[in-house]
Amino acid sequence: MPPFLSTVRKSFVDVTINGGVDISQFLEASESIVNAFDRFELSALAVVKDDVKGNIEKVRAWYEDTSNQHAATLEELVKGESQKPRADRTATQGLLWLVRGLSFICKALQFSQANQGEELTTSFTKSYDQTLKKHHNRIVNATFQICLKACPSRADFYQNLSVDRSDPKGSPPQLPTIIDEQLKEWLSGLEKIVVQLEEFYVQGGYDEGF
Repeated sequence: MPPFLSTVRKSFVDVTINGGVDISQFLEASESIVNAFDRFELSALAVVKDDVKGNIEKVRAWYEDTSNQHAATLEELVKGESQKPRADRTATQGLLWLVRGLSFICKALQFSQANQGEELTTSFTKSYDQTLKKHHNRIVNATFQICLKACPSRADFYQNLSVDRSDPKGSPPQLPTIIDEQLKEWLSGLEKIVVQLEEFYVQGGYDEGF
């Protein structure tokens, strides 16, 4: 695997989703996204990183609460909180926004893979228009439009993806075909989880008001 993906403690491909998305595995895989923002020099998207990190913390806080030890899947989490007033469904709201953020990142990188000559600014803008934009007000929308224009170049991004920065001797870059294949697998795993949770929220009406 490419150096970065080989350092990921839990890939989305390895997250159990049959019978529900495993909470612990999902959180571990999601935390790799936060690390990726620093690794790939995506400081322009710091607002997304902070949002993802904050929502991970909300879900983890719920999961680590001893009164919720009976729940093992994200679906059970949401169903459990559905009995509370909407204002008290902190983990449900946090998970929903986490899924929205992951969908944005997933689609952006899929656009980038599908269009080899496309710069990240274009890929992330296209993804934003299809995912997060409809959930944001004008002020947040304007902020994102500015941030998206500051994405790193495509060449720099894939260079950072292909080398192992932890190797003091400097390992040689991985072949583009290897990077493409492994990233595609990683994104495929993420997409399956995002789609499953999006459908769960909509079918149960759990996204209403958020």
